[in-house]
Amino acid sequence: MKRNLIEYLLPIFGYIAILIVGGIIVVISIEGMPLLSKYSIIELITCKEWRPTSTPPLFGFLPSIISTFFIAFFSMLFAIPLSLGTAIYLSKLASPKLRSILKPTIELLANIPSVIYGVFALLFLAPLIKKLFNLPIGLNGLNASIILAIMSIPTITTLSEDAISMVPKEHELASYALGASNLETIFGITLPSSLEGIFASIIAGFGRAIGETMAVLIASGNSIRIPRSILEPMRPITATIALEMAETPVGSDHYRALFLLALILLFLVLSFNLLSRYLKSLYRRKLYG
Repeated sequence: MKRNLIEYLLPIFGYIAILIVGGIIVVISIEGMPLLSKYSIIELITCKEWRPTSTPPLFGFLPSIISTFFIAFFSMLFAIPLSLGTAIYLSKLASPKLRSILKPTIELLANIPSVIYGVFALLFLAPLIKKLFNLPIGLNGLNASIILAIMSIPTITTLSEDAISMVPKEHELASYALGASNLETIFGITLPSSLEGIFASIIAGFGRAIGETMAVLIASGNSIRIPRSILEPMRPITATIALEMAETPVGSDHYRALFLLALILLFLVLSFNLLSRYLKSLYRRKLYG
């Protein structure tokens, strides 16, 4: 009886999750899409100025979109080497005792509130960057990228370690039988065999970086213009929405522009998450058929 009840309820929970995601998309679309009756989506995406209170108002999404990808891209430059190195060490080189200490510590990073990361970036990283690069202010794209890299490490490390661990032992044993060393086997057999899974973990980390709000809001400097350097203050999509939504009149063009930005952000995050899941499914099929 209980088993039948559980089998009946589990699909319902799945459908509820789908309905929640669909409901979010519908609500955001209802609030944001009316702006397209006044401005074309091409005009909004390509406009370089965001001045919603000017006359006439300008709703240029381009600075926020570029800042979002700028920060996320540079965060991956920092996060990928650290995460892959950690994943390789944990799965192939670390002793069981050390692994039992390091793995929970890395996973703990994912549970720290993002506002704590933001405060760390504000009080520690920003003064350091300001001094190192002789800048008037240390709140910029580099600051946001570094803190996002730290926040992305648990995601990329955990998923990459899973991908590396899924490589059949027979492949590695065959390499050892041919006289290859441990490192030669890791870089010649294990990593090439797990590339799809590792790439999926990077995509998931990139999606995580794009959707982060509070830490980026504190660390990025909040200058809404097209950045020319990683050392300039920036304002990604998440920060723009968080800063302006509370003070925007409901139903105004400014209000609808923020919801349209939110819809673009949601599309980006969902796209990267779906791509990551697709790559992981391909990787599993490649290994196990």
